Amino acid sequence: MSITPLPIEGSYLFQSPTHEDERGYSVEWFKSATVKEFLSREFTVAQASLSKSKQGVLRGIHFSLAPLGQAKWVTCVTGAILDVVVDIRPNSPTFKCWDAHELRAGDGTSMFITEGLGHAYLALEENTTVTYLLSSIYLPKFERVIDPLDPDIAIAWPDIRIFLSERDASAPSLRTFLNSSD
Repeated sequence: MSITPLPIEGSYLFQSPTHEDERGYSVEWFKSATVKEFLSREFTVAQASLSKSKQGVLRGIHFSLAPLGQAKWVTCVTGAILDVVVDIRPNSPTFKCWDAHELRAGDGTSMFITEGLGHAYLALEENTTVTYLLSSIYLPKFERVIDPLDPDIAIAWPDIRIFLSERDASAPSLRTFLNSSD
């Protein structure tokens, strides 16, 4: 497994070898010992979730205010996504910056996103399925969302028709969210 630190502190790409033959492919997409060795921290999986999306579905920018935070291990298992991490930490040197990487089924790539960062993704193909390993369970009262089309963040989404949930479409900008949190 190879690990690439990304420009936003606390986010990484993990690349696992993919073994392919005429039957299909096999990939070991998560190894807690490797993650612990590289990150010098535990990433205990408290919940595993899966979502399936049509092409153009944009999910996020989501994050959790749970007391222990919520780190994520994101892997695309069918289709492809543009996976985006957003630094929403006001005291960070990369505050309001974002970083995007394409994750494609079978490519062995996963993204790790530490606690306190925002996460969004856009389904680039029909029937795209994404798995999340989460360090804390989903608790709706701690879940927050920022407008994924916020012009102050200015994520360069691909030029395809985008579909948002009602919750994501009505989400506040990062500035509005931070001003209301005071």
